[in-house]
Amino acid sequence: MYGPPEMRLQLSFTDFTLRINGAKKTIEAQHSERVAQSVKDPNWVPPEKQDKSKSFNVGGGGESTESKGPVKVPLEVQRGMAQRVRKASLAEGSRLLPQSGLLYFRYAGKVKDIHSIELIYSGPAGNTTLALAP
Repeated sequence: MYGPPEMRLQLSFTDFTLRINGAKKTIEAQHSERVAQSVKDPNWVPPEKQDKSKSFNVGGGGESTESKGPVKVPLEVQRGMAQRVRKASLAEGSRLLPQSGLLYFRYAGKVKDIHSIELIYSGPAGNTTLALAP
């Protein structure tokens, strides 16, 4: 967001929507907390699953070295990714301009089917639409 030097503007992710392929219905921006739950750390590697040939049963108890269910991401890795998402997001509240930050939108369609994208701002500074490259 740009404006005159020393200007303050009330910023919120709720002031932004996205229009895909000229559709009448727009997509509302998501809060960073919702997004942080689904973000994956590209540097975290899950532990390797053991081969079934290496598993063993310790008689009657059904104990096995095989992993059961999906691998759980360690809590410290989850917290680190949530902090990175929050830090990169558009800061909310009354802010000095210029300000920058990420906005998050949930799109359920196929990316290859996107032909046009419009970012729509409707907030305290007025209304505007910005055409983005797909």
